[in-house]
Amino acid sequence: MERLAVCPGSFDPVTCGHIDVISRTAAIFDKVIVVVMYNYHKLNQMTFTPEERVDMIRRCTGNMPNVAVDFYGGLLADYVKMNKATAIVKGLRAVTDFEDEFQQALTNKLLAPDVETVFMTTRAENLYLSSSMVKQVCEFGGDISTFVPPEILDDVVKRIKK
Repeated sequence: MERLAVCPGSFDPVTCGHIDVISRTAAIFDKVIVVVMYNYHKLNQMTFTPEERVDMIRRCTGNMPNVAVDFYGGLLADYVKMNKATAIVKGLRAVTDFEDEFQQALTNKLLAPDVETVFMTTRAENLYLSSSMVKQVCEFGGDISTFVPPEILDDVVKRIKK
């Protein structure tokens, strides 16, 4: 049986931390679907369209043959059931991420009992890294070349830099 993991997120934009979690997940599972999800708390704050985010992730994961990228606007539990996933993989940066992610994991377990949530801790060098931080640094002209993959650096700078 194929071990399929889903890595959900808003990825606005995808960061080197996201790519690290995706590549480490791809080393563990037979197939990984990175799914761009709506984050209803951030809808008015999105910088890139869902299609742009999917395209950027595809360019950044092009060297990972077992990684696919998708978009979904519904419940994550429905998506994992539709795709017969065995796991949801979520990256954790700090203890502050855990409380929200744990609550989501418990909810997903009720909605999709056969799917496990796996928490993957970030590498120390990505502990501070978030899409929001990338956007803020870029907006004020800071160098984000170590924060986002080179495949999308120009796209991010052109969209965000003032």
